[in-house]
Amino acid sequence: MALLPNCYAIIPARYDSSRFPGKPLAPILGSPMFWHVWTRTAQCSELAGIYLATDDDRILEAAADLNIPAVSTSSDHTSGTDRIFEAACKLHLPESSIVINVQGDEPTLDPKMLSELISPMSDPTVQVSTLARPISHAEAQLPNVVKAVRSASGLALYFSRAPVPFARDGQDTPFLGHIGLYAYRFPVLKHFHNLPPSPLEQLEQLEQLRLLEAGCHMHIVLTDHRSQAVDRPEDIELVEAILRKEKDRCEPY
Repeated sequence: MALLPNCYAIIPARYDSSRFPGKPLAPILGSPMFWHVWTRTAQCSELAGIYLATDDDRILEAAADLNIPAVSTSSDHTSGTDRIFEAACKLHLPESSIVINVQGDEPTLDPKMLSELISPMSDPTVQVSTLARPISHAEAQLPNVVKAVRSASGLALYFSRAPVPFARDGQDTPFLGHIGLYAYRFPVLKHFHNLPPSPLEQLEQLEQLRLLEAGCHMHIVLTDHRSQAVDRPEDIELVEAILRKEKDRCEPY
C-alpha cells in the first residue's frame, strides 16, 4: 500500500498515570517507551508524518534529545482522542487529513497493524476505522479486555467490557478483542471532540462508544497481529523479553 496523502500518526504521551506515573519515559532496553512506539510507527510507509503529543516538559525535552517531533498539549484532557485533536489543530493539519491515534504504551506494536488500520480509508465513505482480533473464551471474561461486536460488513455494533455476544444456547462464541488504535478523518475527530461524554461511554468507561451513540459508523478491521501494552511497571520486564526475542530472530526494528 502506497503512502496516503495527508495521513498522520499522533502518539499521545501523558505523564500522569494512576498505575504508572511517568510511563512514557520508562526505560525499555535503554530507551524511553515513547521512542519504541515512535520507531515502530515510523516503519509504516503509509504515513506522511508522526508526532508525539504530551502535556509534560520532561517528555518534550526527551523527545527533542531523540529528534522526535513533539507537540505540547493541555494537561486537562480526559482522553487520548482529545489530546490528538489538540495536537492536530496545533500542527495545522488540513481538513482532508486522516489522523491515526497510536497508543503511547504499545512498545511492541507491529507496524503491519497500522497498515491494516489505514487500509479501509481508501474508501472515501469510511470515516473511522479500528482493529480487533479473535480472543479466547477465557480472555473474554476479563473486564480489562474490551470486546467488539461487528456486522457482516465490518461496521462496529458495540464495544463492552462484558463478554459479548452472549451465547444463550451455550454454543461456542467467536469473541473479538478490541485493539485501541484508530484512524479518523479530521472532521470526525473534530466532531468527537465537540460531543459530550455519552451515557454508555460513562457506564462502560469506553470513549469509542461516544461515536456509536452519536450515530457515527466505525469500521472494524480484523487482524491476527497483537502487541503487549504496558499498564504497570511489572509489564516492562515482559516487553523487554519480547523485544529481545525479536532481536535474536534478526527481525527489522
